[in-house]
Amino acid sequence: MASNDNSPRVDMAKLEAEVTLPRVSAVTAETVTRDFESALKEIEAMGAELISVAKKCEAMTTDVQSTIRETAEAYRQDFRAYRGARAVHRGHSQDMRRCYTQDERG
Repeated sequence: MASNDNSPRVDMAKLEAEVTLPRVSAVTAETVTRDFESALKEIEAMGAELISVAKKCEAMTTDVQSTIRETAEAYRQDFRAYRGARAVHRGHSQDMRRCYTQDERG
């Protein structure tokens, strides 16, 4: 057989690169897709966690507001009791002064 020098030469390295390129691109696309899906799942999980924390924060805020209202009401009641006791004490003091001044005069 005679060698045909007019036939094109094939660069095997170039041929392999051209043949494997679509396969590499497919693998890369699959990897990117998996990475995006994984990131989406993480974002959704963080969103659920944030919603849970927000609900806990709302509950704590409600508890704090209730505590503030209860504390304010307790202070009001204490003040009323103090004011009432002071009025009684003032009345007793005035009575004692009257008795004392009457005794001095009498």
